[in-house]
Amino acid sequence: MKFRELSIEGLIEVTPQLHGDPRGLFTEWYRFDRLAEVVGHPLRLAQANLSVSSRGVVRGIHFADVPRGQAKYVTCVRGAVLDVIVDLRVGSPTFGRWEGVRLDDVDRRAVYIPEGLGHGFCALSDDATLSYLCSETYNPTGEHSVHPLDPDLGIEWPADLPLLSARDEAAPSLADAIATGLLPDYEACKAFTASLDEQN
Repeated sequence: MKFRELSIEGLIEVTPQLHGDPRGLFTEWYRFDRLAEVVGHPLRLAQANLSVSSRGVVRGIHFADVPRGQAKYVTCVRGAVLDVIVDLRVGSPTFGRWEGVRLDDVDRRAVYIPEGLGHGFCALSDDATLSYLCSETYNPTGEHSVHPLDPDLGIEWPADLPLLSARDEAAPSLADAIATGLLPDYEACKAFTASLDEQN
């Protein structure tokens, strides 16, 4: 299992070792101890989600209030997606930057997304199936969105006509989210992460 830090602080790409033979394939796609060595604390497993999307569907950009936020460990178990992570932490050196990682059922990569970052994806195949391990349960009053097609984000979605949910279609722009104080604070995110590290 290989871990690679991406350009956004705290964002980790995970590439598992694949063991295949004529019978099929085996891989360890998540190891709590190995991940904890990299991020400084174990990922608390509070909820697991499964998402199935048709080709061209875009979901996101979603994020949660910090504290407590919601860290995620995401992999694609069927098909392929472009997984997109946006730094929404006001005051971060990389605020507004996005990273795209292809997740698919060939390389079986995963991404670890810490609290305070926005997450979304575009399905590159029909029945693209994502599995999420989450550090906190869903909290509807603490969950928010930024419009995935906002030109200020400049995300290069690989879909001619992205299909959005009504919730994502109605999401505020990045500028509106900043103006209304909706976004997480970078220093608050760092302090929360430090508190998790201390508990370890």
